Parts: sequence; structure tokens; C-alpha cells
Amino acid sequence: MTTVAAVDCGTNSLRLLISSVVSLDEDEVRLVDVERRMEVVRLGQGVDRTGAFTPEALERTFEALREYAELMASHGVTMGPDSVRMVATSATRDVANRDEFVDGVRSIIGVTPEVITGDEEAELSFVGATAELEGAEDDGFRRPFLVVDIGGGSTEFVLGHTEDDGAGLVRAARSVDIGCVRMTERHLTTDPPTKQQVAAATADIDAALDEVCATVPLSEAATVVCVAGTATTVAGIHLDLAEYVPERIHHTRVPSGRVREITDDLLEMSHEQRAAIGVMHPGRVDVIAAGSLVLDRVLARTGAAEFVASEHDILDGLAWSVCLGDAPAS
Repeated sequence: MTTVAAVDCGTNSLRLLISSVVSLDEDEVRLVDVERRMEVVRLGQGVDRTGAFTPEALERTFEALREYAELMASHGVTMGPDSVRMVATSATRDVANRDEFVDGVRSIIGVTPEVITGDEEAELSFVGATAELEGAEDDGFRRPFLVVDIGGGSTEFVLGHTEDDGAGLVRAARSVDIGCVRMTERHLTTDPPTKQQVAAATADIDAALDEVCATVPLSEAATVVCVAGTATTVAGIHLDLAEYVPERIHHTRVPSGRVREITDDLLEMSHEQRAAIGVMHPGRVDVIAAGSLVLDRVLARTGAAEFVASEHDILDGLAWSVCLGDAPAS
């Protein structure tokens, strides 16, 4: 049995998916999760201000990656581009010491991280989030899908649908710099933020959404699927979970009005109050309010009555690209 691995290094978190490739017949395979891991390393801390990774942020990232390398080896993943794909997003696109990051990653896992564009990131997220929704119209998952990936430094939007075999057909995609870390560092600088800070962040987000709408017709989406930690945390809060349970959160529908309520609550809470929320990862405490504000403004712009939270995202798209041989040579 073949085992593949995908690593996603974002502005805020470093995530790993190890999957087994299972053959159903001569023409069909599926991926079965072996391990999913996430560590908040805050690689992009201060990048919006300094334009470079700090030594501390690099070491946090490399240490987590060393642990991932050991885990991959324990599950029989063959290190190399035929079995492993790693992408790096947003914060790694323009930093002054990008080579230091790339060299460090290569020395640990033997694969060069791909600094992908926002559009590429959006397309991978789309495949990962929608591959399992094919043929699910009876469950309310109607085409076209809008996949929204709220990251630390940027947010990706991709509109499209799936073919009968689950492959993604993308109509339009766009990435804009309104991630939860970036919005927090740029605007929400007190705890809790002031009304003036929230207003400034809202204006910044809305201006970015104007740019998105020039490329992606957000209001045409029949189903809005939101991936990554902001959306899944908001879904967990909506469900009033005592702890983070991915199986409960996956494909939860959250009404837009409920998102507005949660956003308002988070923006008024102190650090200690947010940290006490059962589903809250410690690394999201400082940035969840900004991320929820982005989510709220996105839903307002689409006019959608709800969003669907998905635990499957760019990692699954990456794993599929390795499985199908679509990953570029490293």
C-alpha cells in the first residue's frame, strides 16, 4: 500500500496529512487518512512590518517539521517528490530571507517547498474541499461551490464545480491579503479591540472583497464551503463543543446570522475569555476575532444564508496531486 504525505506551511500554522492510497478497482482509488497534525508556529509573525522571518519563527517551524519528518518515516512514507509535497503560502512569497527558509526545509525533509501563488493555493483547496461533495445534491451541497480559505496572511476564493468523477473544474479564483494574523497585526492591536479598530479592519476587508468580486462572482455560489482553522473554530463554537472534535465539525452548516453573533462576541472578549472557549486552539486565541470578522464580511458579500465548514482543504488537494502524479518535480 502506497502512503503519501502533504505539508502546508502557512503564515500561522504548519499542518501535515499522511494518507494511504487505496485501490478500489483498476480505475478508481481513494485516500484514507492516517494522520492529521497541526502546530501553530506563527512563521509569519511580524512579516507584514519587517519583510523577513525572525530567527525564532524559523526555529519554531523547523522544530515542528522535524517532528513531522519522524512521523512520516514511522508510517513508511518514502521521502521525496514522488511521495511528499510541501507548499508554503502568503508569508513566504516576498520575504527577504526566503532562501534560509527553503534551505532549512530541504535539509529536514529532503523536499523543496513550493512557494505557490494564491490562485494555485485556491485551486488545491477547492479540490480538497469538494472532491467528496460530488453527487451530494440531495444533502444540500449544490453547485457551483465557493471555497473560502481564511489563512494567516491571506484569504483565497475559488468558484467552480465538480465533475462526476470528483475532479474540480475551477471557474475563477483570487487571493487577497486579508488573513487573520495580518488583520490582527494591522488593525486589532488592543485587547479587546476598539470600535475604531474594528471599523478600520472592516473597511480593509471590504476593499479587498471589492477586488475579489472583480474576478470571482461571489454571489453566484450555491454552496459556500469554508476551510481552515477560523471556519472550523467558528463551527465548533456554534455547536457549543466542549473540545475540538473534527468529526463533529466536518460539514456542519453555520447560519450567517450566527456567524455575526459569534464575531461580535469574539471582538468584545478579552484574551482570557477567548482562551476559555472549549474548541479554541491556544495558537488561535489572539487572531480568531479578526478571522471571524473576515468570515462574517465574506458571507455578507455573498448573500449566503449559511456556510459549510470542511476539515478537508488544501492538504487533501496536495495529497491527491501526489497520488495522481500531478505534483511538479521537486
